[in-house]
Amino acid sequence: MNASDLITVNPNVLGGTPVFKGTRVPVKTLFEYLENDYTLEEFLECFPSVTREMACRLLERSEASLSVT
Repeated sequence: MNASDLITVNPNVLGGTPVFKGTRVPVKTLFEYLENDYTLEEFLECFPSVTREMACRLLERSEASLSVT
């Protein structure tokens, strides 16, 4: 699953805010939930259109992009 399989940016969807592909759920919402001490499970319960695989892949990609080698 590559980035284009996870995220969509479309000016006609939420004004171009990056969203999980096939949804209207902004990617930043996942990070906001986690920053506010919600679990991944709670996020997925609130946004059932986002699959566990999508959320986990996004977190993995984010971690990899921030890792210093």
